[in-house]
Amino acid sequence: MQRVRSASSKQAARIRTSITSSEAALWGRLFDPVGPELSTGVARYILTLGFPQSDIDRMRDLAAKAREDTLTLEENIERDNYERVGHVLSIIKSKARKALKSVRNPPKSPV
Repeated sequence: MQRVRSASSKQAARIRTSITSSEAALWGRLFDPVGPELSTGVARYILTLGFPQSDIDRMRDLAAKAREDTLTLEENIERDNYERVGHVLSIIKSKARKALKSVRNPPKSPV
C-alpha cells in the first residue's frame, strides 16, 4: 500500500474539506424541516444514533496512525469517510435537539 505524501496530502485535504462542507450543507438542508418539525419520537430516536464500539475503536486506531503520519492511502480515505459521516450525524442530531427544544419552549405569539 502506498503512503500519502504530505504535499499532496495537504492539497487533497483542502479538496476533501470543500467536498465535505458541501455534503454536510446538503444533508443539513435535507433535514431542515420546511413544514412541521420532526416528531418528538423521531427526534429522540435520532439522538440515540451513534457508531458501534468496533467503529469507535477503528477511528481511534486511524487517528493514532494519522498522528504518526503512517496512514496508507486506503486508511486515509477510510478516516475521511468516518469524518464525513460523523459530521452529517452531528448536523442531524443538532436538528433533532432543535426540534425537541421547540416542543419544550414553543415560540411566543406576538401580543
